[in-house]
Amino acid sequence: MFTGIVEATGKLAAISRKGNESVIRIHCPRLDLSDVKLGDSIATNGVCLTVTELGKDYYCADVSGETISRTGFADYRAGQAVNLEKALLPTSRLGGHIVSGHVDGVGKVVRRTLLGSSLELWVEAPGELARYIAEKGSITVDGISLTVNAVTGAAFKLTLVPHTLQETTLDDWQLGRRVNLEVDIIARYLERLLTGAPESQQSGLTLATLAASGFVK
Repeated sequence: MFTGIVEATGKLAAISRKGNESVIRIHCPRLDLSDVKLGDSIATNGVCLTVTELGKDYYCADVSGETISRTGFADYRAGQAVNLEKALLPTSRLGGHIVSGHVDGVGKVVRRTLLGSSLELWVEAPGELARYIAEKGSITVDGISLTVNAVTGAAFKLTLVPHTLQETTLDDWQLGRRVNLEVDIIARYLERLLTGAPESQQSGLTLATLAASGFVK
């Protein structure tokens, strides 16, 4: 699990294609790897990857065909900057929100506006993810925990402050950039509870009962 609070940025130093799979090497001199061991997880642009080789300032990971087909990794080339976060410890502060590192879909930057020292971005999500994106809710974009400030259809607005721009890859995002999206995990499970259980196992939890209890407006 992760929080979406980026610890450092790194670079995709090498990518080796093997059929529909890849092996990548991430150069990350700014990320403290002293407590990382083989088999640990590192979120790389929001994708949970397992460390298969480790050096003083780099790590390697396998990227499956499934991951490539469902994330921005299909577009990545050597030299690309990536956001990095080590797996959450039980003693860590949960500064962002609960992030699994399992990408739900790929969005696209459709509007970019400078607002003084801040940056406003509009990202268009796949239509099937729109129902999980709510104004003032949380969303993970390329591994960054961000607040949704407005929603129009499947598009949502982000307002990025200078610190976030400095510590992540956000400042490099241009129009048309494809980004990894992970919606709020709570919304996913809530939908499953409401609609996915067999009739014989339904608990009686409905939108009406949630609204009556003040959880839905």
